[in-house]
Order: sequence, then C-alpha cells, then structure tokens
Amino acid sequence: MPESTSPKQAQTQTQAVRLARKTQSLDILYEVATGLSQPGGLEQLLDGFLDTFIELVDARAASVRLATEDGHTRLIASRGLTPEVAERDRLMPMGRCPCGWAAREGGLRIQAGTAACAALVGRPLLERECTELVVIPVQYQDRILGVYNLFLDRPLSAMGEDMHDLLISVGRHLGLAIEKARLEDEARRLAVIEERNLIGTELHDSLAQSLIGMRLQLKILSESLARKDFGAAQYEANGLRRALTRANADLRSLLTDYRLKLGDAGLMQSVASLVERFGRETGIAVYFQNDCRALALTPDQEIQVFYIIQEALANIRKHSDAQNVRILLNNEGDLYTVLIEDDGLGMTGPDAPMPGEHAGLAIMHERTARLPGQLVIESEPGEGTRIVLIFNAPPIASAGAAERR
Repeated sequence: MPESTSPKQAQTQTQAVRLARKTQSLDILYEVATGLSQPGGLEQLLDGFLDTFIELVDARAASVRLATEDGHTRLIASRGLTPEVAERDRLMPMGRCPCGWAAREGGLRIQAGTAACAALVGRPLLERECTELVVIPVQYQDRILGVYNLFLDRPLSAMGEDMHDLLISVGRHLGLAIEKARLEDEARRLAVIEERNLIGTELHDSLAQSLIGMRLQLKILSESLARKDFGAAQYEANGLRRALTRANADLRSLLTDYRLKLGDAGLMQSVASLVERFGRETGIAVYFQNDCRALALTPDQEIQVFYIIQEALANIRKHSDAQNVRILLNNEGDLYTVLIEDDGLGMTGPDAPMPGEHAGLAIMHERTARLPGQLVIESEPGEGTRIVLIFNAPPIASAGAAERR
C-alpha cells in the first residue's frame, strides 16, 4: 500500500509548489521588464515583448492594442496572427468586444475561444482554436493606454494563482515602456523643430554675409561705371559673378548637408550614412568605429553630435587635403567621447584657422555648448587635426537606468 501523506507533509508540499510558482512569476516579470527597458523604437520594443512573453507563458499567439481618441482600439503589434487577420482586425470599436471593454473600463477579461472575435473580423483568428483569450489592460499610472491579448491552449486558472496578478503587473510595465517611447518621440519631434529653426538661422546668416559682400561690390561697380572706368567696372563685374557662384555653391551645400537626417535610424546609423557619403564624394578613406556599449542620449544631444561630426567633415573636405580620416565614438558609463582626426595640412593653431574655417569652428563650439560638453582641437602644420568632443549623458537617462535597476 502507498504510504499516506501526513497533513504536515501535504502543507510542506503545497508551500513548495507555491514558492516555485512565485519564483517562476518573478522570473517572468524580470525577463519582461528587462526586455522592455532595452533601447529602441516602439515597434522594436513591442516585437521583443511579444516574442519573450509568448515563450514565457507558452501562448499560441499574442497582440497589443492601443486605445484611440475616437473610441477604438488599434492593433499595433501581433505574433501568431496571419497578416490578413491582423489587417482585418486593425481597428475595432471599443463597445463591441472584451478588448474594448478592458481598454475603456479596466480589469482582466477572459473569453472562451475566439469565435466571437472571428464573427467581428469575418474569419477565424487562428488556424486551430485556442482554449482561452485573455485580455489584460495596459496601464500607465491611472491611465489605460490599451490592452494586450494572450491566446492560450490551457486555462489561465491552471497556470497558478499568481498568474492573474503577474499579467496585471506586466501590463503596467508595458504601459510604462509605451509612455516612455511616446515621450521620447515627442522630445525628438520638438528637437527636430528646434534644429530646423537653428538651421534657418544659419542659412540666414550665411546668405546675409554673401549679400553684404555682393552689395559692396555692386556699389563699387556703379561708381566705376559712373567714372566710365570700364576696366575697373569689368574687374568688379567679374568679382561679382564669382561671388554669386560662391554664394550659390554655399547655399546648395547648406541645403544638402544640413537637411535633418536623424529619423528613426538614430545617431549611429545616420553617422554611418554620413561617413559613407563623405568617402564616396571625396575619395578620402574614412574609418568609423562605434565602441558605444549603449546609447542613452536625448534626441537633441544626438542631433548636436551628428552635426558636430558633419561640420568637422565639411572642414576636412574644404581645407585639409587629407588622405585618411578616423571617427571614433565610445562611452564609459554616462561619459561619452567623440574623436575625429585626419592626416591633412593641419592648422597653425585652433585660434588661427585657415580662412573659411572660422564659421565651421564657431558652429561646432556653439553645438558643443548646447550638449553641454567640451570641445578640444589639437593641430600642428603638416601634422593633421585632432578634434575631441567630451560630454555626459543627461540626468534623465541616468534616472531611467536607475529606475530600471
């Protein structure tokens, strides 16, 4: 006969099962929180979340829907749903299904199978029916941002008594990550607007300098014609023609070089594209090395770093006669360093640059101040130029890292 289990042994076994389930829940929460704290755009974040979470809870499929201002839920990410189903289910009124009810009123919802959803979409959601559809609100503080769905082959109740609270907690972590991504997008948009205003100012200043010079030449030309000094008039006319050609070339360069290129690609990809174009157009060998372990900069800082590198390359193109250029980006914690060096003609010193370099150096110093950071320029005649930019990640990035820990 099998040995009977004493009440004490049964209690110990029950406690051991509960402890194992709690440990599993904490492991799942840790994996999800770690994945959601990684850098990247919202689409990349949600793709990583769904891949991780499906594996952790052994779901057949999963999706994320966000609430819209006009009373709908919009499908923004999914795994396990065919493209046709995802397209048909893209937008759904809130009052017609558990997803909308949870997005409007909160609370975890459980629906047996997906037949009701299939009736709304017009075709089965899955090739093989699941046991339960679980709808969990995605919240940030007291605001419901949307829901995430799990398509399970076994009932949620069979997954442990802690699973309900775990899913709600995951929904709050997901809400925090979505809100963070939204704020970063908004900050990037505002930084783009501010950067365009700055570029407009630089374009205005550049054109103003050219126009002042041409106005002076035009006055001299008029005086020469009044004196009937046609030789002098011809000389000034030729000078005016050359000034117009230079102004046109400078304007085209500004419009080409200063068109904002920091979109979803981010700083590193934008710098890589800039370097590739520079090498192709100039024939100068450019070596770009990215040693940054993780990038935690504000959108405005990324923009300033990008344009400092671009301005340095513009100076190299115009004045250095270099054969090789090296660009290095690295960081130690929140301390970032950008190195740009060439083997060109060099300068007599940072305070005595070649004609035409004054404006470029002034722009780099101005952008460095906006980081804020420190710009060091080292150069000797015939020994090339070395530019070192040093700055810190912003406090908001450090605070975010501490919060994630």
